[in-house]
Amino acid sequence: MDFDLSWLLWGLPIAFVLGWVASRLDLRQLRIENRQAPKAYFRGLNFLLNEQQDQAIDAFIEAVRNDPDTSELHFALGNLFRRRGEYDRAVRVHEHLLSRADLSRAERHRAQHALALDFLKAGLLDRAEEALRKLEGTAYAGQALLELLAIYERSRDWAQATEVSRKLDASGQGDFSSRRAHYLCEMAALATGDQALRLLQEAAEIAPLAARPAMELATVQRKAGDTNRAVDTLLQLAGTTPLAIPLLARPLAQDAVASGRQAEALAFLEGSYEQSPSLDVLDAIASLQLPGEARAWYVRHLDREASLVAATKWLAGEQFEHEDHHPQVQRALEQATRPLLRYRCAACGFEAKQHFWQCPGCQTWDSYPPRRVEEL
Repeated sequence: MDFDLSWLLWGLPIAFVLGWVASRLDLRQLRIENRQAPKAYFRGLNFLLNEQQDQAIDAFIEAVRNDPDTSELHFALGNLFRRRGEYDRAVRVHEHLLSRADLSRAERHRAQHALALDFLKAGLLDRAEEALRKLEGTAYAGQALLELLAIYERSRDWAQATEVSRKLDASGQGDFSSRRAHYLCEMAALATGDQALRLLQEAAEIAPLAARPAMELATVQRKAGDTNRAVDTLLQLAGTTPLAIPLLARPLAQDAVASGRQAEALAFLEGSYEQSPSLDVLDAIASLQLPGEARAWYVRHLDREASLVAATKWLAGEQFEHEDHHPQVQRALEQATRPLLRYRCAACGFEAKQHFWQCPGCQTWDSYPPRRVEEL
């Protein structure tokens, strides 16, 4: 049977035309899809920049629906859910990412870290700890250790916090020796006898310039009735860490009275006051002297600094002609000076009546200066 070449002549142009039409249709569909995804993405970004998080979430959900394989949109969506406090939805987004087989190793680690942050923000500390442990040996290992440290501090698991702080030291994340000394002091507060002394001595060796180990050691010695050694401990601390003198002034005066070393303590405190005046040192000096001499010290302080606290304490010991009004005036002054006697966190501004080694507000260690608000 002879082949008719005319069919070939007609068939080739027709096949070419059909192929061209099909390719144009595919390109058109691809352009439509690619146009829709960036449009939704940029719309969501615009909403986000304008602090319109609800509209941004809707736009990102649309973008993810149009292109479900885009991991960056999933991360953006998960972060938005976490910022809004919708932790369960953020967890679902990041768990969905981890379930994908086509996810790269770096993105898998990123999703694991994001999932850990979801659990941490939601207060699910056990699940956050488990997720962070899986990041060991990854690019997020350093961040994971810092977040684990925050978890153990929050749960007051000082043994685990000590272990993590050692790993952070070894990884070059910073010097955590001072913080580790605080952990040992916390553990010593729960221990008794020789174990407490051993922990405090270890804390002093780790951070020799830290004030807390010596202060806690003096407290243990005081409770054991050895006020003489407590005085020696506090005087040694004053020599190594002069900034801590306002904190140790009052317990030093009390221990000096109990051990019969008032003259020695008074001479030291007077010398410290001359170098750096302080309300706490002033009170300690006053407690070691007779009432008349104590009032003279408050007047002396007023000559150097205009202090409402010192004026109130001087007024409390003075005798006046109009005694009927003295209690009311004294009470009003004491009310006015209470805020001035607080300690203030240098990190977050949280104020407290007592000195804290760790701020109750922002959880920062050693953020309270050893000075009252009036002296700052």
